[in-house]
Amino acid sequence: MKPNPTKPEINTDRAGVVYRSRKSGDIGHIVCRHGVLYAQEYGFDETFDLYVGKPLIAFAENFDPTKENLWMVERDGQIVGSMAIVNAGNGLAQLRWLLVEPDTRGLGIGQSLVDKGVAFCRAKKYDSIFLWTIDYLAAAKKIYMNAGFRKTDQKASQVWGQTLTEECWELDLQL
Repeated sequence: MKPNPTKPEINTDRAGVVYRSRKSGDIGHIVCRHGVLYAQEYGFDETFDLYVGKPLIAFAENFDPTKENLWMVERDGQIVGSMAIVNAGNGLAQLRWLLVEPDTRGLGIGQSLVDKGVAFCRAKKYDSIFLWTIDYLAAAKKIYMNAGFRKTDQKASQVWGQTLTEECWELDLQL
């Protein structure tokens, strides 16, 4: 097996939280942790794993480092978070797969990830960023609002064994 010639980008914050680019095993980890946590916390069924996994695999297969990024977060050698910026075409970026493990929530990891994503999109000259979330994810929505996102759409959905309200949030980077 050939070693990976590229080293992951690594940044450490004051609390000893490490932000790095992806490496082997991270894609599977993201799918697994999303599936497990959303089942435990919100009662989602196994179809949520596919919702996360299918586009995440496509992202990994077609990854364009000039327009996209995936951040992994570690603390004490354990993965505690993730987030990606996906090129959605026509000057649009999509923020996806934001997750912070329950025992590290409240440390500013989610806000830091979103801020890193916004800065990345500005540097890559995107026109705007959008994301989809669920109406009852109050902590995530607070992070998005703090970063300047505004709710632009919502729809009722029957997905993942639930009836819920999905919300689209957008940040115009041209302002």
